[in-house]
Amino acid sequence: MKSMPDKQGYYGEYGGRFVPESLINALYELEDAYRRFLKDTAMRSEHARLLRDYAGRPTPVYHARRLSAKLGLELFFKREDLVHTGSHKLNNTLGQILLARSMGKRRVIAETGAGQHGVATATAAALTGMDCRVYMGAEDVARQAQNVHRMKLLGAEVIPVKTGQRTLKDAVSEAMRDWVASVRDTHYLIGSVIGPSPFPRIVRDFQSIIGREARSQMRRITGRDPDTVVACVGGGSNAAGLFSAYLGSKSTTLIGVEAGGRSKAPGDHSASLSRGRPGIFQGSRIYLLQTDEGQILPVHSISAGLDYSGVGPEHGYLKDSGLARYAECSDADALQACLYLTRTEGIIPALESSHALGYVIRNRRSLRGSTVLVNLSGRGDKDMGIIEEALKK
Repeated sequence: MKSMPDKQGYYGEYGGRFVPESLINALYELEDAYRRFLKDTAMRSEHARLLRDYAGRPTPVYHARRLSAKLGLELFFKREDLVHTGSHKLNNTLGQILLARSMGKRRVIAETGAGQHGVATATAAALTGMDCRVYMGAEDVARQAQNVHRMKLLGAEVIPVKTGQRTLKDAVSEAMRDWVASVRDTHYLIGSVIGPSPFPRIVRDFQSIIGREARSQMRRITGRDPDTVVACVGGGSNAAGLFSAYLGSKSTTLIGVEAGGRSKAPGDHSASLSRGRPGIFQGSRIYLLQTDEGQILPVHSISAGLDYSGVGPEHGYLKDSGLARYAECSDADALQACLYLTRTEGIIPALESSHALGYVIRNRRSLRGSTVLVNLSGRGDKDMGIIEEALKK
């Protein structure tokens, strides 16, 4: 497989850099900073030290023996829920905060849906003494109150976004507007493999530690690579990080699971790869849920972190090239998977991660007898209110 992205930031026909002229120099500056980071032994050592001593890496791979017996397959979890702050998001924010510091930035801004990236950004900002502002859809502020409190406690300013559908895509748009107005002293710390180049590559690379660790651990535990690797996909960072170690493998099938929502009707799901088509959105060319006239469609998921109208450009390339497959998991199946894992293994997963497990449970017959690795991208503390409400219905 050839290296992706290319020099223009494209993954096949997806990606690129579609931004106002005022942001072009900032993107070039970021590209240069990342290039220097890759060559700077001291900076890379500092990042590795933070991942080890602060974030708590490496995270373990856990063999879910009771659940495996119930499903008739060998099920393993990459435990990103055990990273400090409760999800994989800190892998990226610790890397990008070092880039921001190297560029002389004094302030970071971020978007967040479920709040996990917002918490991770606020954490990295507190660690390095930077000012932090987090944009979050007003709808998500209400349903992810615990993470809002955590961000504020960490010293971040949380801005509820009351435009549009008041969810993740609207938070991204507001963060972009802020960046245009404050680009000289501000770094936009994007949390997923979305946005203009070089963000999709930088985020994927910082998350690739998930895949590197998991592949080595699975080989040590089982003596080989898993038959199937599964991860949830919203913007797509946890999946991109895990998949990166297995791309091109002839023995492992990669499956990304999108939010199937309540139904297949427009506005009732967030399945961009399954039901969308290519378009330009928030800085890059991606698979996008849109009307024939190019208007962005509303989306829905029980999990705020998957409630996004598009998906990272690399996932579009992986889908079209057949290097990965993409499927859907409904709200109901994700909720049941969350309860199943909680009551069988004593692990409460985030509703985002529950979509990946929901796919495995739904397709257990076709996976029977195989070895399956699921990325448990975050823990479910933040979702207790949503889960309780759903169980009342």
